[in-house]
Amino acid sequence: MAKTVQIVPGAWGIGWSFQSLIALLVAALVIACVYLTADSRWLLKEQVPANNSSSSCNLFSGKWVFDNKSYPLYKEQRCPYMWDEYACEKYGRKDTTYQNWRWQPHHCDLPRFNATSLLEKLRGKRLVFVGDSLNRNQWISLVCLIESSIPPAFKSMHIDNGSLLTFKATEYNTSINFYWAPMLVESNCDDPVNHHVQFRIARVQAIEKHARHWTDADFLIFDSYIWWLAPHMKVLWGSFESSDGIYKEVGMLRSYEMALKTWSDWLDIHINRSRTQLFFVSMSPIHLRGEEWGMETGQNCYKETMPIFQEGYWGSASYPRMMQIVESAVDELKTRGLKVQILNITQLSEYRKEAHPSIYRRQWTPLTKDQLSNPRSYADCGHWCLPGVPDVWNELLFAYIFGFS
Repeated sequence: MAKTVQIVPGAWGIGWSFQSLIALLVAALVIACVYLTADSRWLLKEQVPANNSSSSCNLFSGKWVFDNKSYPLYKEQRCPYMWDEYACEKYGRKDTTYQNWRWQPHHCDLPRFNATSLLEKLRGKRLVFVGDSLNRNQWISLVCLIESSIPPAFKSMHIDNGSLLTFKATEYNTSINFYWAPMLVESNCDDPVNHHVQFRIARVQAIEKHARHWTDADFLIFDSYIWWLAPHMKVLWGSFESSDGIYKEVGMLRSYEMALKTWSDWLDIHINRSRTQLFFVSMSPIHLRGEEWGMETGQNCYKETMPIFQEGYWGSASYPRMMQIVESAVDELKTRGLKVQILNITQLSEYRKEAHPSIYRRQWTPLTKDQLSNPRSYADCGHWCLPGVPDVWNELLFAYIFGFS
């Protein structure tokens, strides 16, 4: 029987070790130059949405426009389910213009997010985000976007087990979940609190332990990138519970490809094609290297207050070869009759170097004296402040759920 824990609004969260985050981001930068310079064709590719009535309209190609009349779409302090990793105002950030930018596609308008319309669309249905803490960032954004449209007596948040978080809108008989599976397949990182970042092991042929929690979903939104970023991955053939498993070092791209093959095969067998819409969110960028946008070496997102306005900008921590693997898996699923869409949020998010929590977030582990003396050293340049960039990801999701064309 699943354990249910009522969550106290405004004071909850699953711990994320800052050292773990830094380890992942450093790994990202180590291999970035190799994979970015090797093949950037995917990054430059025009991704025109299927069935789009205007072949020139690409929701993912555009610019950020300052709009302090329409944005933010909600207030951080008024969302009772805000996560302390993303509550930048609560933790001391004074410049709040990161909340006031609207994404404007070049040749069309992004449909305005409407919470009531989405809740009606979700009536009697289940939407599940599956992935890592960036996917959780987007989940909290969606919860905050809709929760004010629901009377207090008809909404709740709870933990069904350590990995499954559930927001319920009882009036609509709907749930919006986040499920922690940072590598999608089984791994020794599956505990949402106690991770083994430096010693990651993936069981690339096993997914059922996680997938049984998604089977009845009507909308599935996946992401999985940053936990794969190491030159090689330790892969397990066998069981974590068995002593006779075989471990082997496998190149990152190959191990990622094997994991996505397991993921796509599971979807092919288990997903109801007439019922479920699938989405894969492209990689959320990090901003650790200020020299990439004209700052001095050693600077990062700390103290940044404005987006990057150079159209077509790409940082080093984007991985076109990983995205090509995702695109191949998605294309194959489409040929099998599944409804699946890549949400290509990478470049539009690349422009937003100023929208990360930096030092303005709850620190889940005590900071050292060296860190406190140099705030830049512990800046979180991977996650995103809310309200902010993930709200636009959800506006894109909203557009596709309603059949953007």
